[in-house]
Amino acid sequence: MIEPEASPRDVVNELWALCDILRNDGVTSQDYLTELTYILFLKLLSERNLDNRLPNNVRWKMLVDCSPDLSLKNYNAMLKALDGHENATISSIYLNARTSIRSSDNFQRILNVINSMSWYASDFEVVGEIYEGLLEKIATDRKSGAGQYFTPRPLIDCIITVMRPKEGEIIQDPAAGTGGFLVAASRAINGQSSPIKNRAKIVGCEIVPETFRLLLMNFLLHDMDVSGLISGDAMAEAGAALPRSDVILSNPPFGVSKRGRKPERANLTLTGASRNKQLAFIEHIGRGLSPNGRAAVIVPDNVLFAGGVARQVRTWLLDNFVLHTILRLPSGIFYAQGIRTSVLFFNYIPGSSTSATWFYDLRAGLPAFGRSRPLRYEDFSDFISKFGELPDGSIRPPEAEPELSRFRRFSRDDLACRDDTLDVVWLTEPDASEDILEDVNDLLEAVREHLQRASAAVEVLAARTDNDISVQ
Repeated sequence: MIEPEASPRDVVNELWALCDILRNDGVTSQDYLTELTYILFLKLLSERNLDNRLPNNVRWKMLVDCSPDLSLKNYNAMLKALDGHENATISSIYLNARTSIRSSDNFQRILNVINSMSWYASDFEVVGEIYEGLLEKIATDRKSGAGQYFTPRPLIDCIITVMRPKEGEIIQDPAAGTGGFLVAASRAINGQSSPIKNRAKIVGCEIVPETFRLLLMNFLLHDMDVSGLISGDAMAEAGAALPRSDVILSNPPFGVSKRGRKPERANLTLTGASRNKQLAFIEHIGRGLSPNGRAAVIVPDNVLFAGGVARQVRTWLLDNFVLHTILRLPSGIFYAQGIRTSVLFFNYIPGSSTSATWFYDLRAGLPAFGRSRPLRYEDFSDFISKFGELPDGSIRPPEAEPELSRFRRFSRDDLACRDDTLDVVWLTEPDASEDILEDVNDLLEAVREHLQRASAAVEVLAARTDNDISVQ
């Protein structure tokens, strides 16, 4: 049983140990987190003396005071009552809620652990830490597949540090997942002056209903306003309803849309005929920025070198935005280790275009990141220092940076000579991340990316050759 002075990490480890037990009851990691969402919310209302918002028969006290052999039966009845509750947020959390737990003994063990967490009433932020810790556990559990919406916390914190969201701004994530970027932005803003909550308008969209449920819960656990959250497809009308924003932070879904589905938005003129999800999100982000707004978006590396629509999107970014920085991320920090990713930092300044782009290589010559060597915030310290003091990237080190520095500047003309390919590599030290690949799917993903990169390089070389011949 958890003692009152237990740390959030201790709580996470004990709750996760119960998850292992529940697997024998047919409960998946994702289902288990959903169960905790349901139960923790009831406990939270009780701890903060807010359960008077609920009828007597669906309160936490009813669960813990009843006979253990009836607790699971009562819990089922409570879920049915909460589904369709008159409070819109509560109804959204419990929409179509059903329990996957079949064993009364296992359910009682979960209740006992959560009921011992009375100490968290005095430190509301601790609940969020526990919840995020469970998300991280599930994301690193390959059987759960939850990594599709989990961005490593050190990377989120790095991006928040350099982007510097501030009071009065509209902050958006069109692929919000469980809210990692939005929660971190709110934390940063609330820590800038006074403890008053919600000093910025936080808006986001999430297409997966179960993930949206987790997003709502994460906001509630952090005492954040949920009115700016939309359940729906950002590439359809739901995304069109998002307001123009001062800061957009996102890790959009990677890959090709299933069933041949294409964006349903009339204003996505570049990517409307493409099934490539990340390209459509990039266009949405660009068109969703307010004048002088800024964005940071994580993309798979194939966005940087692929032809066709990908090339059109890159040229559009370079010609209509200030694409001032690209951070080449180390491999192995996401759930699929064969995928290489980068972060694009760009600003929308009407009438301006990119004159030069700085590239930071956080990949070549570095150790492989993974479970044995997790990514840490300190790994980004040099990048944060080189990025500069302003979020628009306008203050940079002297251009006399050595050629083998991790941070190098390439002019717009340099990039045009590369056919607007942004997959710029100058450090020759090997990337050790592929040495630890064991899963067949990861290996195939790595091979596929190498082939795509080689094909793109051949196309650039052919274009240069054609230009040389035409000049002669």
